[in-house]
Amino acid sequence: MPGEGRLREWSRGGWLARKAGLLLPLLLGACTVIPSVPPPGGYPAPAPLPPPSAPATALSLGVKPGPAIDSLALSGGRPGAALRSFAESCRALLVRADQSGLTRPQDWRVPCEAAPAWPAERSAAFFATYFETARVGDGRTYVTGYYEPEIAGVRTAQPGFAVPVYRVPPDLVRAWPFDTPFEQRAGQPPLGRFDADGRFLPYHDRAAIEDGALVGKGLEIGWAADPVEFFFLQIQGSGRLIGPDGTVVRIGYAGQNGLPYTGIGQVMRDRGLIGEGPGQYSGSMQGVMRYLREHPDEGKALMRANRAYVFFREITGDGPVGALGVPVRGQVSLAADPQFAPLGAPVWIAGDRTEVGGLWVAQDTGGAIKGANRFDSFWGAGPTARTIAGGMAARGDALLFLPKGTLARLSASLQVAR
Repeated sequence: MPGEGRLREWSRGGWLARKAGLLLPLLLGACTVIPSVPPPGGYPAPAPLPPPSAPATALSLGVKPGPAIDSLALSGGRPGAALRSFAESCRALLVRADQSGLTRPQDWRVPCEAAPAWPAERSAAFFATYFETARVGDGRTYVTGYYEPEIAGVRTAQPGFAVPVYRVPPDLVRAWPFDTPFEQRAGQPPLGRFDADGRFLPYHDRAAIEDGALVGKGLEIGWAADPVEFFFLQIQGSGRLIGPDGTVVRIGYAGQNGLPYTGIGQVMRDRGLIGEGPGQYSGSMQGVMRYLREHPDEGKALMRANRAYVFFREITGDGPVGALGVPVRGQVSLAADPQFAPLGAPVWIAGDRTEVGGLWVAQDTGGAIKGANRFDSFWGAGPTARTIAGGMAARGDALLFLPKGTLARLSASLQVAR
Protein backbone atom coordinates (compact mmCIF):
# COMPACT_ATOMS: atom_id res chain seq x y z
CA MET A 1 0.00 0.00 0.00
CA PRO A 2 2.93 2.09 0.31
CA GLY A 3 3.76 5.40 -1.57
CA GLU A 4 7.03 7.20 -1.92
CA GLY A 5 7.17 10.71 -0.58
CA ARG A 6 10.12 11.97 -2.61
CA LEU A 7 10.44 13.05 -6.21
CA ARG A 8 13.09 10.57 -7.27
CA GLU A 9 10.89 7.69 -6.17
CA TRP A 10 7.95 8.92 -8.19
CA SER A 11 10.20 8.87 -11.22
CA ARG A 12 10.88 5.17 -10.74
CA GLY A 13 7.38 3.88 -10.27
CA GLY A 14 5.86 6.17 -7.76
CA TRP A 15 4.24 6.23 -4.48
CA LEU A 16 2.37 3.32 -3.83
CA ALA A 17 0.60 3.56 -6.62
CA ARG A 18 1.23 0.74 -5.17
CA LYS A 19 0.83 -0.10 -3.86
CA ALA A 20 1.24 -1.08 -6.52
CA GLY A 21 2.79 -2.53 -9.39
CA LEU A 22 1.61 0.40 -8.06
CA LEU A 23 2.52 0.05 -4.48
CA LEU A 24 -0.66 -0.78 -3.71
CA PRO A 25 -1.76 -3.25 -6.42
CA LEU A 26 0.00 -5.79 -4.34
CA LEU A 27 -2.37 -5.30 -1.43
CA LEU A 28 -3.45 -8.87 -1.83
CA GLY A 29 -5.68 -8.87 1.19
CA ALA A 30 -7.93 -6.27 -0.43
CA CYS A 31 -7.75 -7.05 -4.12
CA THR A 32 -10.69 -7.70 -6.39
CA VAL A 33 -10.00 -10.57 -8.80
CA ILE A 34 -10.06 -9.29 -12.36
CA PRO A 35 -11.13 -12.13 -14.65
CA SER A 36 -9.05 -13.40 -17.52
CA VAL A 37 -10.85 -14.01 -20.81
CA PRO A 38 -9.30 -16.80 -22.91
CA PRO A 39 -9.02 -16.60 -26.67
CA PRO A 40 -10.74 -19.24 -28.82
CA GLY A 41 -9.20 -22.59 -28.02
CA GLY A 42 -7.95 -21.49 -24.61
CA TYR A 43 -4.46 -20.63 -23.43
CA PRO A 44 -1.53 -23.02 -23.79
CA ALA A 45 -0.44 -24.47 -20.47
CA PRO A 46 2.59 -22.53 -19.16
CA ALA A 47 5.69 -24.45 -18.18
CA PRO A 48 5.89 -24.75 -14.38
CA LEU A 49 8.66 -22.78 -12.69
CA PRO A 50 10.90 -24.55 -10.18
CA PRO A 51 10.58 -23.39 -6.58
CA PRO A 52 13.32 -21.08 -5.35
CA SER A 53 16.26 -22.71 -3.60
CA ALA A 54 16.76 -21.14 -0.18
CA PRO A 55 20.52 -21.84 -0.08
CA ALA A 56 21.01 -20.50 -3.59
CA THR A 57 18.92 -17.46 -2.77
CA ALA A 58 20.88 -16.77 0.41
CA LEU A 59 24.12 -17.00 -1.53
CA SER A 60 22.93 -14.68 -4.30
CA LEU A 61 21.58 -12.12 -1.83
CA GLY A 62 24.84 -12.00 0.09
CA VAL A 63 23.13 -12.69 3.42
CA LYS A 64 25.49 -12.85 6.40
CA PRO A 65 25.15 -12.69 10.19
CA GLY A 66 24.68 -9.30 11.83
CA PRO A 67 25.41 -8.10 15.38
CA ALA A 68 23.81 -9.65 18.44
CA ILE A 69 20.31 -8.37 19.12
CA ASP A 70 21.27 -7.54 22.71
CA SER A 71 23.61 -4.87 21.35
CA LEU A 72 20.86 -2.98 19.53
CA ALA A 73 19.16 -1.36 22.54
CA LEU A 74 15.74 -2.55 21.42
CA SER A 75 14.01 -0.83 24.31
CA GLY A 76 14.20 2.40 22.31
CA GLY A 77 12.87 0.93 19.08
CA ARG A 78 9.14 0.36 19.64
CA PRO A 79 9.49 -3.35 20.49
CA GLY A 80 5.98 -3.55 21.96
CA ALA A 81 4.31 -2.36 18.78
CA ALA A 82 6.59 -4.57 16.69
CA LEU A 83 5.69 -7.61 18.80
CA ARG A 84 1.97 -6.99 18.27
CA SER A 85 2.40 -6.62 14.53
CA PHE A 86 4.64 -9.67 14.35
CA ALA A 87 2.00 -11.72 16.17
CA GLU A 88 -0.61 -10.55 13.65
CA SER A 89 1.71 -11.61 10.83
CA CYS A 90 2.00 -15.16 12.10
CA ARG A 91 -1.19 -16.42 10.50
CA ALA A 92 0.46 -15.70 7.15
CA LEU A 93 4.03 -16.61 8.11
CA LEU A 94 3.04 -20.16 9.06
CA VAL A 95 1.46 -20.93 5.69
CA ARG A 96 2.92 -18.49 3.17
CA ALA A 97 5.88 -19.21 0.91
CA ASP A 98 8.79 -16.82 1.42
CA GLN A 99 9.70 -15.38 -1.98
CA SER A 100 13.21 -14.55 -0.79
CA GLY A 101 13.86 -18.23 -0.13
CA LEU A 102 15.48 -17.39 3.22
CA THR A 103 12.87 -18.96 5.48
CA ARG A 104 10.31 -21.74 5.52
CA PRO A 105 6.92 -21.65 7.28
CA GLN A 106 8.19 -24.09 9.94
CA ASP A 107 11.04 -21.73 10.82
CA TRP A 108 8.49 -19.29 12.27
CA ARG A 109 6.55 -21.83 14.37
CA VAL A 110 8.43 -21.38 17.67
CA PRO A 111 8.39 -17.54 17.81
CA CYS A 112 4.81 -17.47 16.55
CA GLU A 113 3.66 -19.84 19.28
CA ALA A 114 5.34 -17.69 21.91
CA ALA A 115 4.28 -14.26 20.66
CA PRO A 116 0.59 -14.08 21.72
CA ALA A 117 1.27 -14.74 25.41
CA TRP A 118 4.57 -12.88 25.72
CA PRO A 119 4.41 -10.06 28.33
CA ALA A 120 4.28 -6.65 26.67
CA GLU A 121 6.71 -5.16 29.19
CA ARG A 122 9.35 -7.68 28.07
CA SER A 123 8.90 -7.21 24.32
CA ALA A 124 12.60 -6.51 23.72
CA ALA A 125 13.48 -9.81 25.38
CA PHE A 126 11.14 -11.64 23.00
CA PHE A 127 13.18 -10.64 19.97
CA ALA A 128 16.49 -11.38 21.71
CA THR A 129 15.18 -14.82 22.68
CA TYR A 130 13.83 -16.01 19.35
CA PHE A 131 15.69 -14.11 16.64
CA GLU A 132 19.12 -13.52 15.14
CA THR A 133 20.14 -10.69 12.85
CA ALA A 134 21.11 -10.99 9.21
CA ARG A 135 22.56 -8.37 6.90
CA VAL A 136 21.62 -8.47 3.22
CA GLY A 137 24.50 -7.25 1.09
CA ASP A 138 26.11 -4.22 2.71
CA GLY A 139 22.97 -3.46 4.70
CA ARG A 140 22.76 0.12 3.43
CA THR A 141 19.11 1.19 3.39
CA TYR A 142 16.93 3.86 1.85
CA VAL A 143 13.56 4.50 3.49
CA THR A 144 10.65 6.59 2.19
CA GLY A 145 7.17 6.98 3.67
CA TYR A 146 3.49 6.45 2.94
CA TYR A 147 0.28 7.08 4.84
CA GLU A 148 -3.51 6.65 4.78
CA PRO A 149 -4.99 9.88 3.39
CA GLU A 150 -8.11 11.47 4.83
CA ILE A 151 -9.90 13.60 2.26
CA ALA A 152 -13.30 15.25 1.97
CA GLY A 153 -15.71 12.74 0.47
CA VAL A 154 -19.17 11.20 0.73
CA ARG A 155 -20.90 7.95 -0.15
CA THR A 156 -23.61 9.48 -2.33
CA ALA A 157 -23.37 12.36 -4.79
CA GLN A 158 -24.15 15.84 -3.48
CA PRO A 159 -23.17 19.43 -4.30
CA GLY A 160 -19.48 20.09 -3.77
CA PHE A 161 -18.48 16.44 -4.25
CA ALA A 162 -18.04 15.86 -7.97
CA VAL A 163 -15.06 13.49 -8.24
CA PRO A 164 -16.29 9.88 -8.61
CA VAL A 165 -14.62 7.03 -6.74
CA TYR A 166 -15.08 3.96 -8.92
CA ARG A 167 -15.17 0.26 -8.18
CA VAL A 168 -13.53 -2.17 -10.65
CA PRO A 169 -15.48 -2.04 -13.93
CA PRO A 170 -16.86 -5.40 -15.12
CA ASP A 171 -15.43 -4.88 -18.61
CA LEU A 172 -11.85 -4.65 -17.27
CA VAL A 173 -10.47 -8.11 -18.03
CA ARG A 174 -7.25 -9.94 -18.74
CA ALA A 175 -6.92 -11.40 -22.21
CA TRP A 176 -4.42 -11.89 -25.00
CA PRO A 177 -4.95 -9.87 -28.15
CA PHE A 178 -5.89 -12.37 -30.83
CA ASP A 179 -2.78 -11.59 -32.86
CA THR A 180 -0.43 -12.49 -29.99
CA PRO A 181 1.49 -15.67 -30.96
CA PHE A 182 0.85 -18.53 -28.58
CA GLU A 183 4.56 -18.94 -27.87
CA GLN A 184 4.58 -15.38 -26.49
CA ARG A 185 1.66 -15.94 -24.14
CA ALA A 186 3.69 -16.48 -20.99
CA GLY A 187 2.56 -15.35 -17.57
CA GLN A 188 -0.55 -13.25 -17.03
CA PRO A 189 -2.27 -11.75 -20.06
CA PRO A 190 -2.55 -7.96 -20.09
CA LEU A 191 -5.45 -5.95 -18.72
CA GLY A 192 -7.78 -4.30 -21.19
CA ARG A 193 -11.27 -4.38 -22.66
CA PHE A 194 -13.14 -5.68 -25.68
CA ASP A 195 -14.75 -3.13 -27.99
CA ALA A 196 -18.05 -3.60 -29.81
CA ASP A 197 -16.24 -5.38 -32.66
CA GLY A 198 -14.60 -7.91 -30.35
CA ARG A 199 -11.14 -6.35 -30.54
CA PHE A 200 -9.10 -6.41 -27.34
CA LEU A 201 -7.83 -2.92 -26.52
CA PRO A 202 -5.98 -1.20 -23.66
CA TYR A 203 -8.40 -0.01 -21.00
CA HIS A 204 -9.52 3.61 -20.72
CA ASP A 205 -6.74 5.83 -19.40
CA ARG A 206 -7.00 8.51 -16.70
CA ALA A 207 -8.03 11.24 -19.14
CA ALA A 208 -10.79 9.15 -20.70
CA ILE A 209 -12.14 8.12 -17.30
CA GLU A 210 -12.10 11.69 -16.02
CA ASP A 211 -13.88 12.78 -19.22
CA GLY A 212 -16.76 10.36 -18.54
CA ALA A 213 -15.88 6.94 -19.99
CA LEU A 214 -17.46 5.22 -16.96
CA VAL A 215 -20.36 7.60 -16.32
CA GLY A 216 -23.78 5.96 -16.14
CA LYS A 217 -22.46 2.47 -15.36
CA GLY A 218 -23.34 2.55 -11.65
CA LEU A 219 -19.74 2.05 -10.55
CA GLU A 220 -19.49 4.92 -8.04
CA ILE A 221 -18.85 3.87 -4.44
CA GLY A 222 -18.23 7.44 -3.29
CA TRP A 223 -17.53 11.01 -4.33
CA ALA A 224 -14.53 13.18 -3.43
CA ALA A 225 -14.47 16.95 -3.25
CA ASP A 226 -10.94 17.69 -4.51
CA PRO A 227 -9.39 16.08 -7.62
CA VAL A 228 -5.85 16.79 -6.40
CA GLU A 229 -6.45 15.11 -3.03
CA PHE A 230 -8.08 12.15 -4.76
CA PHE A 231 -5.15 11.83 -7.18
CA PHE A 232 -2.76 11.44 -4.26
CA LEU A 233 -5.11 9.05 -2.49
CA GLN A 234 -4.92 6.87 -5.60
CA ILE A 235 -1.14 6.95 -5.36
CA GLN A 236 -1.27 5.86 -1.72
CA GLY A 237 -3.76 3.12 -2.61
CA SER A 238 -6.17 3.47 0.30
CA GLY A 239 -7.70 6.17 2.43
CA ARG A 240 -10.74 7.62 4.15
CA LEU A 241 -13.52 9.79 2.77
CA ILE A 242 -14.66 12.20 5.49
CA GLY A 243 -18.16 13.67 5.03
CA PRO A 244 -19.37 17.09 6.23
CA ASP A 245 -21.16 15.36 9.13
CA GLY A 246 -18.05 13.42 10.12
CA THR A 247 -19.14 10.17 8.44
CA VAL A 248 -16.15 8.06 7.42
CA VAL A 249 -16.03 5.76 4.41
CA ARG A 250 -12.80 3.77 4.26
CA ILE A 251 -11.72 2.68 0.79
CA GLY A 252 -8.98 0.28 -0.26
CA TYR A 253 -7.24 -0.72 -3.47
CA ALA A 254 -9.26 -3.08 -5.64
CA GLY A 255 -7.68 -2.91 -9.07
CA GLN A 256 -5.96 -0.79 -11.71
CA ASN A 257 -6.58 -0.10 -15.39
CA GLY A 258 -3.42 -1.88 -16.53
CA LEU A 259 -1.63 1.16 -17.91
CA PRO A 260 1.87 2.08 -16.72
CA TYR A 261 2.36 4.47 -13.83
CA THR A 262 4.12 7.75 -14.57
CA GLY A 263 5.54 9.74 -11.68
CA ILE A 264 4.48 13.34 -12.22
CA GLY A 265 7.36 14.52 -10.01
CA GLN A 266 9.84 13.41 -12.65
CA VAL A 267 7.76 15.06 -15.37
CA MET A 268 7.89 18.30 -13.37
CA ARG A 269 11.64 17.99 -12.92
CA ASP A 270 12.13 17.38 -16.65
CA ARG A 271 10.17 20.57 -17.32
CA GLY A 272 12.16 22.62 -14.85
CA LEU A 273 9.24 23.04 -12.44
CA ILE A 274 11.08 21.59 -9.45
CA GLY A 275 13.96 23.31 -7.70
CA GLU A 276 15.49 24.27 -4.39
CA GLY A 277 15.72 28.06 -4.79
CA PRO A 278 13.43 30.77 -3.41
CA GLY A 279 9.98 30.72 -4.94
CA GLN A 280 10.51 27.30 -6.54
CA TYR A 281 8.50 24.16 -5.84
CA SER A 282 10.10 21.38 -3.83
CA GLY A 283 10.06 17.75 -4.87
CA SER A 284 8.12 16.68 -1.76
CA MET A 285 4.46 15.71 -1.96
CA GLN A 286 3.57 19.04 -0.41
CA GLY A 287 5.54 20.98 -3.02
CA VAL A 288 3.99 19.11 -5.93
CA MET A 289 0.48 19.55 -4.52
CA ARG A 290 1.09 23.30 -4.17
CA TYR A 291 2.06 23.54 -7.83
CA LEU A 292 -1.04 21.61 -8.92
CA ARG A 293 -3.31 23.92 -6.95
CA GLU A 294 -1.65 27.15 -8.05
CA HIS A 295 -1.67 26.10 -11.74
CA PRO A 296 -4.98 24.24 -12.17
CA ASP A 297 -4.91 23.86 -15.96
CA GLU A 298 -1.27 22.77 -16.13
CA GLY A 299 -1.86 20.64 -13.02
CA LYS A 300 -4.75 18.78 -14.63
CA ALA A 301 -2.58 17.99 -17.65
CA LEU A 302 0.25 16.84 -15.37
CA MET A 303 -2.00 14.46 -13.47
CA ARG A 304 -3.28 13.07 -16.77
CA ALA A 305 0.31 12.35 -17.79
CA ASN A 306 -0.05 9.47 -15.33
CA ARG A 307 -2.38 7.30 -17.42
CA ALA A 308 -2.72 4.70 -14.66
CA TYR A 309 -6.00 4.79 -12.74
CA VAL A 310 -6.81 3.01 -9.48
CA PHE A 311 -10.19 1.48 -8.59
CA PHE A 312 -11.39 0.98 -5.02
CA ARG A 313 -13.69 -1.00 -2.80
CA GLU A 314 -15.21 -0.03 0.51
CA ILE A 315 -13.42 -1.75 3.36
CA THR A 316 -14.32 -2.30 6.98
CA GLY A 317 -12.34 -3.51 9.94
CA ASP A 318 -9.09 -2.58 11.55
CA GLY A 319 -6.79 -0.52 9.40
CA PRO A 320 -5.70 -0.77 5.76
CA VAL A 321 -4.51 -4.22 4.75
CA GLY A 322 -1.04 -4.80 3.32
CA ALA A 323 0.33 -7.38 0.92
CA LEU A 324 0.75 -9.90 3.74
CA GLY A 325 -3.02 -9.87 4.26
CA VAL A 326 -2.86 -8.30 7.73
CA PRO A 327 -3.47 -4.69 8.84
CA VAL A 328 -0.57 -2.29 8.48
CA ARG A 329 0.13 -0.15 11.56
CA GLY A 330 1.45 3.37 11.71
CA GLN A 331 5.11 3.68 12.78
CA VAL A 332 5.63 -0.08 12.77
CA SER A 333 4.76 -1.50 9.30
CA LEU A 334 7.14 -1.41 6.36
CA ALA A 335 6.74 -2.09 2.67
CA ALA A 336 9.66 -4.18 1.41
CA ASP A 337 10.78 -6.10 -1.65
CA PRO A 338 9.74 -9.72 -0.88
CA GLN A 339 12.56 -11.01 -3.07
CA PHE A 340 14.98 -9.77 -0.42
CA ALA A 341 13.04 -9.55 2.86
CA PRO A 342 10.55 -12.16 4.10
CA LEU A 343 7.18 -10.49 4.58
CA GLY A 344 6.36 -10.75 8.27
CA ALA A 345 9.98 -10.47 9.36
CA PRO A 346 11.02 -7.80 11.87
CA VAL A 347 13.50 -5.24 10.52
CA TRP A 348 15.86 -3.05 12.53
CA ILE A 349 16.70 0.33 11.01
CA ALA A 350 19.30 2.88 12.10
CA GLY A 351 18.96 5.95 9.88
CA ASP A 352 19.76 9.62 9.55
CA ARG A 353 16.15 10.47 10.36
CA THR A 354 15.36 9.79 14.01
CA GLU A 355 11.72 9.00 13.19
CA VAL A 356 12.61 5.80 11.36
CA GLY A 357 15.14 4.43 13.82
CA GLY A 358 14.10 1.25 15.60
CA LEU A 359 12.16 -1.94 15.05
CA TRP A 360 9.62 -2.37 12.24
CA VAL A 361 7.83 -5.32 10.62
CA ALA A 362 7.79 -5.93 6.86
CA GLN A 363 4.10 -6.40 5.98
CA ASP A 364 3.56 -4.70 2.65
CA THR A 365 5.04 -4.22 -0.83
CA GLY A 366 5.25 -1.38 -3.35
CA GLY A 367 5.82 -0.86 -7.05
CA ALA A 368 8.84 1.39 -6.42
CA ILE A 369 10.09 -0.62 -3.44
CA LYS A 370 12.62 -2.80 -5.19
CA GLY A 371 15.96 -4.20 -4.11
CA ALA A 372 17.78 -5.16 -0.96
CA ASN A 373 17.27 -2.91 2.08
CA ARG A 374 14.77 -0.67 0.26
CA PHE A 375 11.81 0.11 2.52
CA ASP A 376 8.72 2.33 2.65
CA SER A 377 7.59 3.23 6.18
CA PHE A 378 3.88 3.49 7.01
CA TRP A 379 2.86 6.41 9.25
CA GLY A 380 -0.88 5.91 9.71
CA ALA A 381 -3.50 8.60 9.08
CA GLY A 382 -3.89 12.27 9.93
CA PRO A 383 -1.95 15.52 9.37
CA THR A 384 1.20 14.41 11.17
CA ALA A 385 1.39 11.16 9.22
CA ARG A 386 0.86 13.07 5.99
CA THR A 387 3.64 15.53 6.76
CA ILE A 388 6.18 12.90 7.80
CA ALA A 389 5.41 10.49 4.96
CA GLY A 390 5.35 13.25 2.35
CA GLY A 391 8.90 14.32 3.14
CA MET A 392 10.47 11.06 4.28
CA ALA A 393 13.81 10.14 2.72
CA ALA A 394 16.13 8.43 5.19
CA ARG A 395 19.39 6.59 4.66
CA GLY A 396 21.20 4.32 7.06
CA ASP A 397 21.61 0.63 7.89
CA ALA A 398 19.13 -2.25 8.07
CA LEU A 399 19.13 -5.68 9.66
CA LEU A 400 16.67 -8.50 9.09
CA PHE A 401 15.49 -10.46 12.13
CA LEU A 402 15.25 -14.16 11.26
CA PRO A 403 14.25 -17.05 13.56
CA LYS A 404 17.25 -18.45 15.42
CA GLY A 405 18.90 -21.28 13.51
CA THR A 406 17.95 -19.93 10.07
CA LEU A 407 21.47 -18.81 9.16
CA ALA A 408 23.02 -22.07 10.37
CA ARG A 409 20.52 -24.06 8.30
CA LEU A 410 21.24 -21.96 5.22
CA SER A 411 24.99 -22.29 5.74
CA ALA A 412 24.76 -26.07 6.15
CA SER A 413 22.64 -26.37 3.04
CA LEU A 414 25.15 -24.35 1.08
CA GLN A 415 27.97 -26.63 2.20
CA VAL A 416 25.99 -29.69 1.09
CA ALA A 417 25.16 -28.02 -2.24
CA ARG A 418 28.82 -27.40 -2.90
